[in-house]
Amino acid sequence: MLFLLFGFWVLLNGQWTGEIAVVGAVLSVLIYLFIWKFMDYSPRKEWALVKRLPGALAYLGCLIVEIVRSCLATIRLIWSPKWEVQPRLVSFRTRLRGNYARVILANSITITPGTITVTMQGDKLLVHCLDEDFAEGLAGSAQETRLMKLEGGPKAQETDKRGGRKHG
Repeated sequence: MLFLLFGFWVLLNGQWTGEIAVVGAVLSVLIYLFIWKFMDYSPRKEWALVKRLPGALAYLGCLIVEIVRSCLATIRLIWSPKWEVQPRLVSFRTRLRGNYARVILANSITITPGTITVTMQGDKLLVHCLDEDFAEGLAGSAQETRLMKLEGGPKAQETDKRGGRKHG
């Protein structure tokens, strides 16, 4: 974070002099100390975020691939005179534990063409699909699996055969 603050300072100044570097370094350290003291931030938390960065980038790549696939399927559905659109509401339970990961999954579903997350209550999501083919693979998707790894691993959550939470 300290290096990002300093880099941002240099970027905003647009030039490099010794005076700018010293002022930027002092201000960056002061802002970093302020964040550490008053915003519950620490180098340990920063390192945890850095360790999750490859997983987050993998998730972003997976999301982009899903968006492109869904976009092509939606275009094919719209342009094809033979296919009939059969919209469907699908409800499923996600294996994600945290609300943050659940919101990311719900938003990822919504930005994917042909699907919209209608509601999210706890671990249950209601998704409107443009066609019933879009409903396949929502539960247990690659996106959900990658988010589970970012959240702390798939072994932290046990599920039964129906995909719901195992109680007890």
